Amino acid sequence: MESSIFVVKTSIGHEKDVADAIYNKAKKNEDVFAILFPTRLRGYLFVESSGEQELQRIIKGITHVRGLIKGTTPINEIQHFFTPKPVVSHMSEGDIVEIVAGPFKGEKARLQTIDENKEEITIELFEAMVPIPITIRADHVRVVEKK
Repeated sequence: MESSIFVVKTSIGHEKDVADAIYNKAKKNEDVFAILFPTRLRGYLFVESSGEQELQRIIKGITHVRGLIKGTTPINEIQHFFTPKPVVSHMSEGDIVEIVAGPFKGEKARLQTIDENKEEITIELFEAMVPIPITIRADHVRVVEKK
């Protein structure tokens, strides 16, 4: 069966609710094949469906749906949403970071090394008496100041 990707406009913050409602209505008649709501794109979700009229009928009456954008979207325009960016992609050695999780929460440190494969970083705490390198997960810190 031929399918196309359509863009559904929603209220910001209600993308998951709308996706769940579309899924619940569409699972009975199998007109919807996939639903994608990227967290980086607020207020929109992508729906792979057999046709515009079928999708229009499904979204009718769903709370927080603001409409269906005319036309279809090619898969190559939304493909970048399928692969998440590594957490360490915005970090560089020498950055000042604040630890947001774990036993050193609230402490500031300087980023020493980055292991992109494991998404781990080695930091050196500012408040420590003796500088000891500590290796933690990259999602346990946030960058406070760039190098």
